[in-house]
Amino acid sequence: MTSSQADLFDDSPLAPSTTERRALLAKLERPEPYDLAIIGGGATGLGLALDAAARGFTVALIDATDFAKGTSSRSTKLVHGGVRYLAQGNISLVYEALHERATLLHNAPHLARALSFVMPCYRFWEMPFYGAGLLLYDLLAGRRSLGRTHFHGVAATQTALPNLNSNRLKGSIQYWDGQFDDARLALALARTAAQHGATLVNYCRAVELLHDENNHVCGLLAQDVESGLPYTIRARCVVNATGVWVDEIRQLDDEARGEPSQSIVSPSQGVHVVVDREFLPGDQALIVPHTSDGRVLFAVPWLGKVILGTTDTPRHDLSQEPEPFHEELEFILREAAKYLQRPPTRADIKSIWVGLRPLVKPPTDAAGNTKKISREHTVLVSPSQLVTVTGGKWTTYRAMAADVLKHCYEAKLLVEKAPCTTENLLLIGAQTGQAVEHSLHEMPGLAAYGDEASFVQTLPGAGQVLGAGITAAMVRFAVRYEYARTVEDVLARRSRLLFLDARLAASIAPAVSQIIAEETGQDPGLAAFLALASHYTTLP
Repeated sequence: MTSSQADLFDDSPLAPSTTERRALLAKLERPEPYDLAIIGGGATGLGLALDAAARGFTVALIDATDFAKGTSSRSTKLVHGGVRYLAQGNISLVYEALHERATLLHNAPHLARALSFVMPCYRFWEMPFYGAGLLLYDLLAGRRSLGRTHFHGVAATQTALPNLNSNRLKGSIQYWDGQFDDARLALALARTAAQHGATLVNYCRAVELLHDENNHVCGLLAQDVESGLPYTIRARCVVNATGVWVDEIRQLDDEARGEPSQSIVSPSQGVHVVVDREFLPGDQALIVPHTSDGRVLFAVPWLGKVILGTTDTPRHDLSQEPEPFHEELEFILREAAKYLQRPPTRADIKSIWVGLRPLVKPPTDAAGNTKKISREHTVLVSPSQLVTVTGGKWTTYRAMAADVLKHCYEAKLLVEKAPCTTENLLLIGAQTGQAVEHSLHEMPGLAAYGDEASFVQTLPGAGQVLGAGITAAMVRFAVRYEYARTVEDVLARRSRLLFLDARLAASIAPAVSQIIAEETGQDPGLAAFLALASHYTTLP
């Protein structure tokens, strides 16, 4: 860190709250019921925990694995209004998402920033056609705009995207959206919720829903994954926010009532391929609005690498680590080769990972018809008063949280206490008002900690670099203050190295494991992580 960078962190806040596991588990079994018990620590559950806690509700949240381990750490890393929704005529959804985009960039400036997208045009009609939509996008953003849309000729397009295939190129359209670090944003939500009194515990599985004499859900039985010990969590309202796994929790509820269970999620998987920055030099992203299968293709600079993606393939199994299909990888490489003068090959791939999207298919109606699968979020309240939320996207996590609480009020599960306060609630790392310079185009470093960076530097091992800018102090901070329990927690989500370069992550894993073992006295799961890193470099 340079002296000028160090100056940015001189006025950091006091030491953050520790996340000592025994103390957190002990809080779960309180004498009085919680107002809200949340199952699932992804974007939706964590956003809900923060909103509810900030309004003054007592909140407990558990997750069977680590926070954001599933879909919420495997997004395309974009904070966006949804340009493609304009073509579908869903103006209200775009307007809401553009509002939320601006809010997210304001509340977590150390984890999110504006990003310029360049859309190359190879047919004469594309410039006016797509340009009109993007000008409408600007209009809907209004004062929340991140930058104006511009039209470029061939020369300016080649300057913006040096490796672009210029054969038959007519020009391009440049517009603005946002980019973020999804897993670290999830962590910031968790820690900010804890600041407001919420109790959050990862690696704690919901094994049973508790029902009262009226057959209404009144809590849950949880099990600590590490010790196997049970914990009874009483709550006035229980929310199932487990993403693609919501049907498993709904089934627990239905079975307890002796009712048949019906799935509401139709999972779809998105594959992402990571390559070196040489394939997309510069700080601008490439967007292809209509590929051969009708999807949008992105090439996005992120944390020193480039993400290529994504696919949209139906998936019927719900693995924690879904595998990419051969045809998905070939599709991404084939489409990228159409637009990049020097396209990446299989040999250039640093990491390949898959996220499952919880697309919602509402329950069938009386005639047995299933309504159209939705990409928007859905909130359902069962006859036993279990609240389920799924679907949606990262950008609108805050709006989803407010909608869940609205349903809880309407079902009389909670008594409204206060209006939502999260629109201007700065997240941990951005609470001193300091302007911390950072770039999501570079390998992660201290800037990802925002105004906590100077505190990280006070921990043992601040000068001991393990690799890829990760220090021993960062690992200790992850364990002591960021809920990390395993090597995967640290190298996949507290830092993002597994997603950026799986082989490099494997090379420093033993050193990370040793530090975690010193801090926790537990097995940090080194062997499991090395197997996972191999999985992220195994091509179908």
